[in-house]
Amino acid sequence: MAGGEQRSATLARLPRLGFGGGALGNLYAAMSDGAARNVIDTALVSGIDYFDTAPHYGFGLSETRLGEALVRRDVMISTKVGRRLEPIQTTERERHGFVDAAPFEPVFDYTRDGVLRSFEASLRRLKRDRVDVLLAHDLGRATHGDAHAGHMRDFLEGGYPAMRELKDSGAVGAIGLGVNEQAVCEEVLDHADVDVFLLAGRYTLLEQTALESFLPRCVSRGVGIIVGGPFNSGALVETTGTLHYNYETAPREIVERVERLRRVCAVHGVPLAAAALQFPLAHPAVLSVIPGMATPAQVTDATRWLDMTIPDALWSDLRSEGLIRLDAPATRAAA
Repeated sequence: MAGGEQRSATLARLPRLGFGGGALGNLYAAMSDGAARNVIDTALVSGIDYFDTAPHYGFGLSETRLGEALVRRDVMISTKVGRRLEPIQTTERERHGFVDAAPFEPVFDYTRDGVLRSFEASLRRLKRDRVDVLLAHDLGRATHGDAHAGHMRDFLEGGYPAMRELKDSGAVGAIGLGVNEQAVCEEVLDHADVDVFLLAGRYTLLEQTALESFLPRCVSRGVGIIVGGPFNSGALVETTGTLHYNYETAPREIVERVERLRRVCAVHGVPLAAAALQFPLAHPAVLSVIPGMATPAQVTDATRWLDMTIPDALWSDLRSEGLIRLDAPATRAAA
């Protein structure tokens, strides 16, 4: 464990609930600067003091909005590297899922120079001289296909050493990956010493294959997990309309499984979203969950769901119904 004391100090400060900042970059829908400021201010008033963002979110827009709202605030921030933002001229309203975003095109770049340039630009937008957690964004074969090997080589030979140097200099508190793919996390563990993975959607009420080897490996290595996408793109929180899962319309088997989860939760008077938010936190590797938050109501709901008391019988019933794995912890062991 390289830099163990510094890593422990940084990750020990992560709260159980953080703020996912994708919506601040106008993900799927435009948001005014005033609305963005309102949701950030609501989070601060609610006691949330950890904010995750990335250059990719609105092509700098999410970072810029957080920088304006959090200047001189003592909060934790994670951001990401792995894409350069190249200025462009465009009339397209929606690009890469972001609406009315800044006029830049994201270009994958995991080289040393690309990582350092991205980090310096993020600091300017965030109005900070350091960040708590720096993550290499969206590595993985499912994302890059045949280009994966080249990007991984660039990262291991260039980007990763640069991130280590930033951590050693004190400009970064902890380093790791921010991804949707479990397999790439395991690949990186074979070659590098990282502090944390922000893994979106892969350890939730709907998915627990990470228990087989990945999470035990993280525990043995002392690597922390930040769970992004605890609602699996909305499937575990949406109550009307079309369910979404993995950023797309949910297939029938997922819709049916969600309904079974909802029925068990209803028997115990617990909102499915509350169970979904609290479930990952029971695992000893998991440090924080960071649902995306686009409105003050979503902030209020998340803080309320996190504080709800969930009876042990609910978790027992989910196990007996085959809806969560028998080896899935549901209550955090005492320290």
